[in-house]
Amino acid sequence: MAKRNMSPEKVEMPAQDAKVRARNFEEVTHGYTVEMAKEEAARCLQCKHKPCVNGCPVMVKIPEFIHLITEDDFEGAYQKILETNVLPAICGRVCPQESQCEALCVRGIKHEPVGIGRLERFVADYHREHAEPESHNYETNGHKVAIVGSGPAGLSCAGDLARMGYEVTIFESLSEGGGVLVYGIPEFRLPNDIVKNEIKQLELDGVKIETNVVIGRTITIDELMDEYGYEAVFIGSGAGLPVFLGIPGENSIGVYSANEYLTRSNLMRAYDECYDTPIRKSKKVAVVGGGNVAMDSARTALRLGADEVYIIYRRSFEEMPARIEEVHHAEEEGVIFKNLNNPTEIKTDESGEVVAMTCIQMELGEPDESGRRRPLPIEGSEYDIELDTVIIAVGTNPNPLIKDTTEGLDVTFWGGIIADEGGATSREGVFAGGDAVTGAATVISAAGAGKVAATSIDEYIKSKNA
Repeated sequence: MAKRNMSPEKVEMPAQDAKVRARNFEEVTHGYTVEMAKEEAARCLQCKHKPCVNGCPVMVKIPEFIHLITEDDFEGAYQKILETNVLPAICGRVCPQESQCEALCVRGIKHEPVGIGRLERFVADYHREHAEPESHNYETNGHKVAIVGSGPAGLSCAGDLARMGYEVTIFESLSEGGGVLVYGIPEFRLPNDIVKNEIKQLELDGVKIETNVVIGRTITIDELMDEYGYEAVFIGSGAGLPVFLGIPGENSIGVYSANEYLTRSNLMRAYDECYDTPIRKSKKVAVVGGGNVAMDSARTALRLGADEVYIIYRRSFEEMPARIEEVHHAEEEGVIFKNLNNPTEIKTDESGEVVAMTCIQMELGEPDESGRRRPLPIEGSEYDIELDTVIIAVGTNPNPLIKDTTEGLDVTFWGGIIADEGGATSREGVFAGGDAVTGAATVISAAGAGKVAATSIDEYIKSKNA
């Protein structure tokens, strides 16, 4: 058995220098070497009650895969993760481990928790670099399931269903598979090649992906079930409909939703000079919001050439929903944080282009229904920031197209599909999970919902054919 490492701190993750990476789209962190991974894995106490597993939405067997790292069995560690998570290279990069598995790590009570996410990434990267992709040759059971959306919920559901023997087809509205993983998360945080590699493994295992198919327009869910022979449908279409502020000037030239801005940069390759993607070459940018999408937008604007990039957030750092790591990286790269500020108007010139944004300073009052202290405006504190671009990153809702074209599908007042704990909706044979149900959340929570739904779909089809 490897000697235990009782260091109070995680093994530091190698990363590009902040000033260098702020002007390129290469991945910020480099990942652990073999020696680093073994050293960090040796910090795990191998607790018998495994509290970290309870913090993982897909129940990865964390102590087991970490133990295999200490034994130099990196491929075995990868296969152990794959037992419950079909997206290890993705989750190792973008999951908020600090609020999930690592939050329950015993080492974290007095010191830093074990770097579980860093180790998951190492294992997945090691497998990709040293093993050829190959099919698991799952035996088919002859039953067909359709999945709407190829984001984390859809991919996770598809992977588990394929393992059970189902013939699975994913229908994706965009030109590439991956959903929010490819249009919403920048290359410097999650390289597209990583996503493509995870999808390639699913395809080798029999999952089919049909791109450029808009469910509700190209074909409806009713048609999938009534005419194409799918016995069940899983809706994992995410929440891609942007929410706006409702302030004057929001429809001006130079105002983007974060979804549009990131899609142009990520999916449409605006960051690559070989592509003629229309996007503003901004110099002074304000991003409104405090979540991970806001951080991604601000850091993307820097890399596209902006001289000044502001985060405008109406609460303080303590209430900011973005990952601490992403906020830290943004600060290092030069993003200017204007917390306790809120926009009230976007100003334009005679041609309708953005020239400034009026903000008002805020103070925190009593907690609201979310548990966070309510931001209150300070009278007479308005001021202007000179800008040429504004990016709105204050949230998203599900697109209404699916609910409007599917018989018997109940939704909430904001358009989220109503589903029970197993993912079953009001429409028989139709299941849903991820952001399409909960609203915008994390990659791993969506993957967890897809996994739960796969089990429910299996039970439904078996009972139907009993």
